[in-house]
Amino acid sequence: MARLERLFRRRVPVERVITPELARICTELSHEIRRQIGLLINRRGTVEAVIVGTDRQLVLPTLSRSRSGPRLLRGVRLVHTHLNNQPLTKDDLTDLALLRLDLMVAIGVGVDGGPADVFVAHLLPQNPQGKAYEELKPCGFHAFQMDCGQFVQSLESEISKVTPTLRVTEDRPTAILVSVSTGNRAVQEERLEELRDLACSLGIHVLGSTVQRPHEINPRYMLGSGRIREVIIHALQCGAEMLMFDQDLTPTQIRTISELTEMKVLDRTQLILDIFSRRTHTRGGKIQVELAQLQYLLPRLSQSSTAFSRLGGGIGGRGPGETKLETDLRRVRDRVAHLERELHMLARHRDQQRLMRVRRGVPVVSIVGYTNAGKSTLLNVLTGSTVSVRNRPFETLDTVNRRFRLPNGREVILTDTVGFLRDLPEGLVRAFRTTLEELHEADLLVHVVDASAPDSDGQIKAVETILSGLEVDGIPQILVFNKCDRVSREEAHTLCRRRHGIGISAIQPETLGPLRLALEEALARVKPDEQWPCSAVAGRDTKVSPVPEVIAS
Repeated sequence: MARLERLFRRRVPVERVITPELARICTELSHEIRRQIGLLINRRGTVEAVIVGTDRQLVLPTLSRSRSGPRLLRGVRLVHTHLNNQPLTKDDLTDLALLRLDLMVAIGVGVDGGPADVFVAHLLPQNPQGKAYEELKPCGFHAFQMDCGQFVQSLESEISKVTPTLRVTEDRPTAILVSVSTGNRAVQEERLEELRDLACSLGIHVLGSTVQRPHEINPRYMLGSGRIREVIIHALQCGAEMLMFDQDLTPTQIRTISELTEMKVLDRTQLILDIFSRRTHTRGGKIQVELAQLQYLLPRLSQSSTAFSRLGGGIGGRGPGETKLETDLRRVRDRVAHLERELHMLARHRDQQRLMRVRRGVPVVSIVGYTNAGKSTLLNVLTGSTVSVRNRPFETLDTVNRRFRLPNGREVILTDTVGFLRDLPEGLVRAFRTTLEELHEADLLVHVVDASAPDSDGQIKAVETILSGLEVDGIPQILVFNKCDRVSREEAHTLCRRRHGIGISAIQPETLGPLRLALEEALARVKPDEQWPCSAVAGRDTKVSPVPEVIAS
């Protein structure tokens, strides 16, 4: 123990990787105890940690005091011994790349316990060959020469020059997208493109993507254990700060992947929740988003690391025996209960508003559809409103009600709702059920579809699945294909004829005449004149006959 403590008192000149005296102490001690000895040395030459491993490997401690890995190099090098003068192992090289160490150095232990050969590896800037590191040619310890300080400074400068996203001045967060699926390849590619759009809508700079199609999903890392390390190394080399998975990760998967890297690990649900939290403005919307976030957090909080298991007494605790984790879980559950009570009160208020509309005999038409299909643009054109419209997913999250007059002079309430998405997180659907329940009071649904979408049929199916889950699929619908100006006339005609829909372009008001007539005809069938003063759920199963389509020129 005393000999190990002596290692902490040593300082290494900036230009040296390690001093001969310090190297001999490590190799002799390693030879004596038949274990590897490692030193973490920073750029000032201070020994930050002394590690005693087994005869084959070292277990590195948490490097929290060193510089963060995603930007440039970490600022420490690992110098350790190898029994029997063995070269660098695959684990050594993987640790070099994952931790972004300045250098990985192995000093072979000779038969007499002295230093034998030196094995050195360093990271490489991003290159066409995709190599993450390079091993220098081994040489005898006393013949080894390297100006450590100058070499690391030049290497870091070259990495920063080749990879601009690693520069400290970079403001936009960066990410690598990961998709793992055993299903249909086309669907996987479509979902990955959606994930890219979701990320870009938050201002995230997507540096690349990785797709894997295994026979079965790895329950620990989602990808295979070797593949996940390759992805992390590639992401670090590109300068990515986040790994963004297209699939939902279990609490265990998030924890195990986070143990491999300091990068943020996000799944599809976390990304959507972040979008919702940034773009909702009403009190009801904020409550629903916070509730969904807490419900997502609860199972993951319960599987947090042991750092949350400290005892916590005092104010807010149930006593000195309660752990901090239990306190956090209890507070989250209390907050969830409080938000659910607020949602219940908001639901009662909405019920009163709906009752007033029913008494006044004003029918309700709800616009539904896939996100970014053009629902808000259609609402603005029909009603003369100025609802925010941007070409990005989930621009509208708060329900908007506007009055609209049909060609025959009758007045209706036109409702714009939150857009749907494939595999919309169950927690969000559950949290937004209070808002989506307004669909139950609709007399007619206008299902808006993006005619230019590569997989419009898949989007239609996704919306129908969600409507079925909300038990509103029995309400009569009009299928409207928007953005027909982005496809050829023949393609639009075929699409509308096959699906019995109406083709429009919301940015070309002259194409909306047949839609207005279709709304008038459908409401007359669903809710005849004599039924307008009452709620009239009769006719909910009435099928709307196909309406002649009009295609935007």
